[in-house]
Parts: sequence; structure tokens; C-alpha cells
Amino acid sequence: MKRILKTILVGSGVMLLNGCGGVPEEKAASEAEEKAFAVEEVLEMVSKENDVTRTLYTKAIVGKGKKQGMKFDEDWRKDDVEAGPLPALFLRGVATSIRKSPVPLGLYLGSDFPVNAANKFEGKQAELFNQIKEDQKPQFFYDEDQKLHTAMFADLASAGACVTCHNDHPQTAKSDWKLGDVMGATTWQYPKDSLTYKETVAVLNSYAKGTVDIYMEYLDEIENFKDSEKPEIGDKWPAEGNYLPTAEVFLDSVKKLSSYETMKHLVAIK
Repeated sequence: MKRILKTILVGSGVMLLNGCGGVPEEKAASEAEEKAFAVEEVLEMVSKENDVTRTLYTKAIVGKGKKQGMKFDEDWRKDDVEAGPLPALFLRGVATSIRKSPVPLGLYLGSDFPVNAANKFEGKQAELFNQIKEDQKPQFFYDEDQKLHTAMFADLASAGACVTCHNDHPQTAKSDWKLGDVMGATTWQYPKDSLTYKETVAVLNSYAKGTVDIYMEYLDEIENFKDSEKPEIGDKWPAEGNYLPTAEVFLDSVKKLSSYETMKHLVAIK
């Protein structure tokens, strides 16, 4: 676990705090305390990391995995269900890990047509979600009731697996979803209006750790399969057969796809 965490955390920018990338340790330490980012900027950074991770999981693991006979189910944690988490439950697992961390970052997924009625947007969020459906632009506001800075980002039907699952679900409130539809919005919350460099990296790292936690929980679940064929876990992906990447291989792919944009924000001169 420690080696895997080191891989992904470096990809999220913590290496700058260790003096890598041409940044001296003393300067990096100073910037960690002084350099501030607006909360909207930080939530947009972590949202982009989430987009990359979820898209990779949805398309490369769930979509391709189903073609190999792998199963994914909302009850995947039950003892009698041998399956992995659906994309929305993968996100929920990340959110659960974040809640257990010392970082005061909130994350959840909502919609106007959710499978779970508890995830239906109401009030201000329902109003802003209507705008998101129009232009797919993020919405930022301060939640007076919770005293939290809040950001909402469009959650698109980016893969056939999303569309099929939601259209066929017995509790669905909408059965005509199509690829590209705005199915919902990921909502992020944080109590402060600005963050130091160090706090920003902590937010990114808490998300990265959440990704590690839920993916490794899925791999642990596979180890307990009794009746289903277990995919071979290593450096291959479902597109190649009955394979799944290790957590390290999966997260290394996330890092390669997302770290450049994140790093550009972290090293930008204000």
C-alpha cells in the first residue's frame, strides 16, 4: 500500500514539496505556507482528476470488463454477490475514504433523475443544475446552511455502460438516457475560501488516496470469489482478456492522464 500511495501522490504534485522538479526544499516549504489558491480553483483541479479517474474506470474496467464476463453490481459488497462496484459506487467509495481523512473535503453525486431518491437535487442545487444541463459549465456558490463553499460539475454519460445500467435499472426514474447526456453533477465542498499550497496538495492527495482505497477494496473482493472466475491481476487490462490491472498499474495510468494539467496549476506563478 505504501509504495502504491507514493506513486499516486507524487503524480498529484506532492513531489514539489520534496524539492523535486527544480524547486529547492526551502522555497517549496515557504510556498507551501504562503501560496494561496482560491477554493474554486482547487475544487476545479480535484474535479478534473476525478473526471480522468472515473472515465478510465468506467470505460477500461467496467465497459471492457463486462465484455469479458466480469460483473458489476450495486450490491457488490454483499457476501453472496461476486462483483465489482458500478461507477457511481466507485465514486461513493472515494467519498467515504475522504470523509475518514483529516481533510475537510466533501464529495457526492446528485441528479434530477437519480436511481437513489436520496441523491435528488433540491433547492439551490436543483436550480443550478438546470443551468449545468444547459451549458455544462461548473457552478460555484456558498452554501449558507452548511457554511461550505460548493462547486458543481457536470457528470456526463461518457460510456455505454453508464447508459445501459441507468436505463435498465428497476428503480430508474428515466429510461431514455443517451451517450453525452448530463446525467447528474459531482458536488465538492470545502469550508475555506482559499487554500495554501500545502492545503491544496492535501486535497489532491485525499482524493488520490480515496481512489487507491476503493480500487484495492475491489481487488480484495475478487480474492474472496468462490463461484466466479477470477480475473488475472497484473499489468494487463480487460481489453486484452480476463485481466485486471493492479492498483499500481491503474493509478499510474491515472497519473499519466491527469498529472500534467494539475501540475501546471500548482507551479503557475500568480
